[in-house]
Amino acid sequence: MKRFLPRWSDVMFFCGKSGHNLCVRERYYCLRRSLVVIMLLITIVPVCITATLSYFQYRQLLQEETFSNSSWSAATAGQAIEAFLEKLQAAILVISDVYSFDQLSHQETLDQVFTKLKRRHKGLVDLSVISPAGIQTAYTGPYNLSGKDYTDSPWYNKTLAKNIYVSDVFMGFRNVPHFVVAVSKKVEKGQGSWVLRASIDADTLDRFLASIDSEISDDIFLVNSDWQLQSSSRYHGEIGNQVLPRDTPRKKGITLSEQYRKETPILRAVGYISGTPWILVLEQQSYALRKNWQAFKNKLLIIFTVCILVAGVIVIRTATLLARKIRETDEAREAFLGQSEHTSKLASIGRLAAGVAHEINNPLAIINEKAGLMKDILGFSPDFQYREKFNDQLDSLLKAVQRSRTITHRLLGFARRMDVTLGPVQINEVITEVLGFLDKEALYREIKIELALQDDLPALHSDPGQLQQIFLNIINNAIDAVDDGGLIQIASQLLTDEMVEVSIKDNGPGMTPEIRKKIFEPFFTTKIGDDNKGTGLGLAITYGLIKKLGGQVAVDSVVGQGTTFLINFPIQAINRENVSDEQDENTDY
Repeated sequence: MKRFLPRWSDVMFFCGKSGHNLCVRERYYCLRRSLVVIMLLITIVPVCITATLSYFQYRQLLQEETFSNSSWSAATAGQAIEAFLEKLQAAILVISDVYSFDQLSHQETLDQVFTKLKRRHKGLVDLSVISPAGIQTAYTGPYNLSGKDYTDSPWYNKTLAKNIYVSDVFMGFRNVPHFVVAVSKKVEKGQGSWVLRASIDADTLDRFLASIDSEISDDIFLVNSDWQLQSSSRYHGEIGNQVLPRDTPRKKGITLSEQYRKETPILRAVGYISGTPWILVLEQQSYALRKNWQAFKNKLLIIFTVCILVAGVIVIRTATLLARKIRETDEAREAFLGQSEHTSKLASIGRLAAGVAHEINNPLAIINEKAGLMKDILGFSPDFQYREKFNDQLDSLLKAVQRSRTITHRLLGFARRMDVTLGPVQINEVITEVLGFLDKEALYREIKIELALQDDLPALHSDPGQLQQIFLNIINNAIDAVDDGGLIQIASQLLTDEMVEVSIKDNGPGMTPEIRKKIFEPFFTTKIGDDNKGTGLGLAITYGLIKKLGGQVAVDSVVGQGTTFLINFPIQAINRENVSDEQDENTDY
């Protein structure tokens, strides 16, 4: 399949060298942005899921609790009304059984019965006796209703049919809202039934409903089968007003429904009052308007917001840190690859130098032989007029050949594998020989090299090649460290009977304690720049060579005052190539 996404090398090609830093910044900016997005999704998605589950779970629990409380409150209120009416019905039934129609038709008897009945049922307004003809024959109460004809009253006919009846709230002859509890009894030794009626004002019913109003109810009232108010309502008005029949209650139990009252969500509980034509209606605010639900939503929103903010801050800081660490790792990897490439080039140059040295040695040997031959020939020609001049030129030629041979021998010595080969070595001669490699550069930069070498130093039992490499690396670092016209001081002395010390001091910029701790680490370098970039391996190799020869190295450096390397070599060196790292760590340097 064709590749549509550009490769990083292609991007770098189009960026060019001048836009490299911009492309790198854009690359890690995209990485940081991707990390932020991914980590935000990882952290925020579980928080959102938890918050959503908590929201719906608590809403369901609150809704179930509200439904349960409404159902229980409506059932409790209905049972209270039923108990109130049952007591009144039982009292009227007892009176109708104890007293006959003729006894209750006497005003004094009816007044006594009403007085006793009212003591137990304070909501009672009046008491009356109605003959089989439907005429009220006896009455006790605040209204003038004696002699009234009730044959056409619905409640009267239903009482005759059912024997005991609780009516709707109606106006009647008194023109005041009330309802009646009536009982019909057969006339003794006659035809028809007489009726004992107790009347109760609707205000009494309102007061009774107010007394059983629960804390959770917003409104409680009674309606009849036509959904006309039988008691006053806080929101639907006075008795007789029509209430919208939005739900049909079950014959038994409580019917619950969620509705709206002037755009306000409410919960309505509806149930029949047993033994009456009434329906109890209890309305309360929906769970969505309750304080605990609002408080829960506010707390959940605050917790969710705080979690998102905290997670966002942590994610951004973590993503930034990770992107920076990845960038540092990539830069270290690239630097390592560059250093490895540079080291490989140096190794190739070393092999090339060895090959060149071998190739140069052959013509040098021919030149040396030819020059010797020419000197021999001149020896047989004493009368040659330019003999002295030719001898001088041939001597110069032989000196040049000797010098070139010395240089090639040194190149071959440094190109050989650095195995430890112990033998007698004059350390001052090694230092002088190494300076022969570096004197031209020091002379060019006007760097002064002062030598204070002790003359009577004993010969070391050590490896000359390794010593050359050690001094070459350290002196070369000193030359790189000082400015043009700087000073390098090299001294040697017999420290003890078993130890020789060499000090190499420069007046360069010096090092901080942090840098001084890292100078012997592989690939650590302070030579940053296109023209003078180090590999970071010189001092690391030098440290390893010193340890192999059984020596010790210490560094003393002060910023602005220069650096001093103190190297101690044992006179009888021991090949410590296999010394463990743990032993090296215990060596002071």
